[in-house]
Amino acid sequence: MSFDAETRKMILDTLTEFGKRRLPFQLVRELDRDNKFPADILKDMYDHEKLGINLMMIPEEYGGLGGGTYDIYRACEVLARMELGVATAVFATFLGTDPILVGGTPEQKTKWMTKIAKEGCLVAYGATEAEAGSDLVSLKTKAEPVMKDGKVTGYKLKGSKQWISNGGVADVYTVLALAPGGPSWFVVEKGAVGFHRDKDEDKHGIRLSNTAPLAFDNVFVPVENLIGGVEGQGLLQAQAVFGYTRVMVAAFGLGAGWRAVEEAVRYSQMRKQGGGPLSEKQGYTHKLIVPHAVCLEASRAYIEEVANRLDGGEHGLQTEGAIAKYMATEAGNRAAEDAIQALGGYGYTKDFPVEKLKRDVKITTIYEGTSEVLQMTIYRGRWQEHLKSRGDHYLGFAREMESLASTAPQVGAAAAAVALKALARVMEECRVGKLTRNQHVTFRLGDLIAYAETAMQFCRSAAAETYSEAVAFDREAWQAMARIHARQAALKIAVEGASLVAGCAEVDAGVLADAVGVREAIALQSGMVADMDLVARKLNETFKATA
Repeated sequence: MSFDAETRKMILDTLTEFGKRRLPFQLVRELDRDNKFPADILKDMYDHEKLGINLMMIPEEYGGLGGGTYDIYRACEVLARMELGVATAVFATFLGTDPILVGGTPEQKTKWMTKIAKEGCLVAYGATEAEAGSDLVSLKTKAEPVMKDGKVTGYKLKGSKQWISNGGVADVYTVLALAPGGPSWFVVEKGAVGFHRDKDEDKHGIRLSNTAPLAFDNVFVPVENLIGGVEGQGLLQAQAVFGYTRVMVAAFGLGAGWRAVEEAVRYSQMRKQGGGPLSEKQGYTHKLIVPHAVCLEASRAYIEEVANRLDGGEHGLQTEGAIAKYMATEAGNRAAEDAIQALGGYGYTKDFPVEKLKRDVKITTIYEGTSEVLQMTIYRGRWQEHLKSRGDHYLGFAREMESLASTAPQVGAAAAAVALKALARVMEECRVGKLTRNQHVTFRLGDLIAYAETAMQFCRSAAAETYSEAVAFDREAWQAMARIHARQAALKIAVEGASLVAGCAEVDAGVLADAVGVREAIALQSGMVADMDLVARKLNETFKATA
């Protein structure tokens, strides 16, 4: 179930107002300096009378609001614009409840989700380990059965977890441990005998979130706390929500990235150089601002497509979730990096928000699957599609884009078609030459696939009759952004794809270049600067500087 647009706007406006009132920059800067978790602010955020943000992800039957994937993506974007450390603390509760919602018995869902909703519990997701990272297959934490009269009455947990968001402050923990029947999730409450929350991590960024190691020294949990009541379901339960959870982290990259772009745009309007504001200088806008705005909005189009499909009842979408997170978080990280450059010396100081934004947003390319893990996930998923379709998977999408170009030429679909055809040819060259034996090739293919798919989806969204409520720009600007991204994807895939093949095999460079459409991709760059000029102008109209 999803909220209607009016309800969603009311919730997001309330959340934004709460952030302005309770998280002013001066306070945030002090908390960041002291590596301090704002427990009072989180308490108020979870208070039903004050905000109740945690209720969005709890179904109505357990006392929540029952928000859909689209609703929660929008909330995550707003939270990230406010303060990414606080956003991470809220997300950790979302994530921590997932094993219960996905794999719990009806009785477990009623007990734990009702408690979490009613008491405003902070929740933590205890999966990651020091030696295994996020590789859940290499799990070391053990769950040893405790027997009585020939029956299992509970388990003793032994081991440790690391990099656990809310680890030192949560009330309820979902913990993944290796039982005799395989990896399994357990619910552990704070205060359990033998359960220790170790020293908080002193992190590079998101310092307003709490991150702490956990240690389990023969921690007894009753058998009814085995999520689902059956051992060995843990990996399936974790993998079932990757599409969903990665969309939420993608929204973090989107929100933090846009906050950085806005800071740079507003600064450019006030900073005079060479007789005029920086906002009028192509060397500034077309390098440090416009490319990031375009990639962020391309990511938004893809995020919204995945969110709507999940809300429509599709399950999994792991590859799609990986593409959304990879594109949005990498775009947000680059946007924050260039925002520092855009502000010059000011950007490098703690007196301006962009320095902290850059430290914060970097984590989005690491947690819930590093960018490298995502590249491999994307490659694996789409490589199978390429093989099963005998090379026609992306050619089919190219035909769709060619058809769209005939009815909506203004959205860049012709360039997206070239990108997709180039990708199909590159993947086929890799298959014939067995080039995917090189890990480098598989990672690069994951990157190219992400650009092709976001270009395609951006064109679809820009041509749709229904205009996304989340977009801050008029249709003219959004369609210009779609054209820019499609052109960039076509050139990137044709040139980098040809280079990738040539780097692994003996090829005729001219034949390969023609086969992947290098000349066609170059020809499509016509009009690029004019579109970038338009987007720069629209950004300045949308984000007005205040003295």
